[in-house]
Amino acid sequence: MKSSELGISAMYRILKKAGAERVSDESAEELRGIIEELANNIAKSAVDMASHAGRKTIKAEDIKLASKPFI
Repeated sequence: MKSSELGISAMYRILKKAGAERVSDESAEELRGIIEELANNIAKSAVDMASHAGRKTIKAEDIKLASKPFI
């Protein structure tokens, strides 16, 4: 099992808030993996945008623009 940046308990809470009565361990793990993959893709795109603009700092606008294709 690889290390994760996101806590599994947060995945249970997200699924419960979405209306799930019960949440399997496998579904929480799968959601975590998908969210991490999306987050990594958005982060990489935001870094590219900031770099292209000549900045080292990632701004909220970079994240918003980078996330558009995923929302």
